[in-house]
Amino acid sequence: MFRAIANALSTVGSAIATVVTLPFRLLAGLFGGASRGGRTRRA
Repeated sequence: MFRAIANALSTVGSAIATVVTLPFRLLAGLFGGASRGGRTRRA
């Protein structure tokens, strides 16, 4: 029983972490590309 609850909390926690870090990773990619000074797009 407790293992199921812990598993559910772990799943929810990882999902929240993904949603929270995604915009920051996008911003880091945008600013990283802008700071390189080129419009080089990685395939």
